[in-house]
Amino acid sequence: MRQAGRYMADFRAYSDRIPFRERSETAEIAVELSLQPWRAFKPDGVIMFSDILTPLPALGIEFDVIKGKGPVIASPLRSREAVAALRPLADADAALPFIRPILTALRVEVGNASTVLGFVGTPWTLAAYAVEGKADKHCMATKTMMRRDPALLHSLLNHLTESLITYVVHQIDCGAQVVQLFDSWAHHLSPSQFAEFSMPYAERVIAGVRAVRPGTPLILHANGGTGKHGLLASTAADVVGLDWSTSMADARSTFGPSRTLAGNVDPMELFGGDAAIAAAVERCLLDADASGAARGRHILNVGHGVAQGTPEEAVALFCELARGSAAVLERGAGARVPASV
Repeated sequence: MRQAGRYMADFRAYSDRIPFRERSETAEIAVELSLQPWRAFKPDGVIMFSDILTPLPALGIEFDVIKGKGPVIASPLRSREAVAALRPLADADAALPFIRPILTALRVEVGNASTVLGFVGTPWTLAAYAVEGKADKHCMATKTMMRRDPALLHSLLNHLTESLITYVVHQIDCGAQVVQLFDSWAHHLSPSQFAEFSMPYAERVIAGVRAVRPGTPLILHANGGTGKHGLLASTAADVVGLDWSTSMADARSTFGPSRTLAGNVDPMELFGGDAAIAAAVERCLLDADASGAARGRHILNVGHGVAQGTPEEAVALFCELARGSAAVLERGAGARVPASV
């Protein structure tokens, strides 16, 4: 889901000495960090090194990434005046001049050997970050606004939705062949809250992009999506990303054989040794395949991202097993690994 990361020694050689925004907004560095895992492991997708908060400064919401703390927004949006003062993303090239050279260079470097992916946060996740000002396990400020002034929250979500449509289209025009929409904070929402404050806005982004760039596949990943699969089953996205809190078999039963699913091996399985990794991959492949009914409708992945400290050789094995998935599927359901393994 997020290839470039702190699990790679080559990545840490940059992150230990260069601040995050400098890395993600300097084209040469961002291209190098995007390519590191592709050179090492040859996955089927090369994901642009960036952050879901990257477009926010173009709208007037400044942020920084503090080592050990994550993203911090010094002036959270908590008033009508602050939301009304936001700028539209009218000219993405002028506001985010590093995106085009990053994606253009990645397409040249990768050629036809892999697929270049862009990514964005969903309106809900960006709104929650903008209101909280930082990660908050209770999402307290945003949920207070949700209950006391829902119109203000909807106003912010509307503004972000329109800007994200522009941003996704810009990524496609710059070279992204697939774009992933990450609802990283979906787990903060109950199903009814998700149905009101997240999914309609994500679907508007998808519809807005489809209207002008209909040929580009879009992935929607709602972290903590268990309990929301009935809602997500109606998404217009081409692919639904799954975290590891659901079984792939249950997800396949909900979404059906025609929906392409991505995921959903628990990232902690990559700490378990070769046999455990192989068993987890095989089980995921067979459950997603639904005894052949969903053949070709699964992107093997971990559930949300490779965790810091994961051995690089474990990532290499995971990718090797993915490339050998056809043999597992040919053996069919008889090769299914018991859940107790």
